[in-house]
Amino acid sequence: MWVHTRRELRGRRRRRAHSCWDHLILAPLWPKYGVNLGTLLRTCDAVGACLAVPRRPWTTEALAKGNTLRRESCVHWVNDPVGWLRAQREAESAVLGVELVDGATRLADLRPARRRTVIVLGHESDGIPVEATTLVDEAVEIPMIGTGLSLNVAVAGSLVAYKLAGLS
Repeated sequence: MWVHTRRELRGRRRRRAHSCWDHLILAPLWPKYGVNLGTLLRTCDAVGACLAVPRRPWTTEALAKGNTLRRESCVHWVNDPVGWLRAQREAESAVLGVELVDGATRLADLRPARRRTVIVLGHESDGIPVEATTLVDEAVEIPMIGTGLSLNVAVAGSLVAYKLAGLS
């Protein structure tokens, strides 16, 4: 087994942050905990995605605190989550919801995104609001064998983002 040095790893990565790739957008539109936004922002950098977040009094601070890369990242600010999702569908983006529903696609069966895709993440306790579920083209389920009902929203979003980016 070969362990790569920091220098080798840096040589394989981008020289600077992207401004907006816009092919994958992680959208935790109903966040409960700011720490999850920071984690998702880091995932976005890793997979070349953007983050769509609602304008809340605490959101900017949560992103700044969670941005361990300490550089500009691609963030879309959303005033009206349901209206924003509607606009994404009208722009012909695929809208994928991470939610436990009948007929959901298992994470293992997801294929890399071939077109602009929005990954909708619901509230940590309540999931995706009913008024937004009609705007989701496909639901994704992350199978679990433990006693919990779901994963942390940042973990779930990261797993789906890696899969859709073709990195897992």
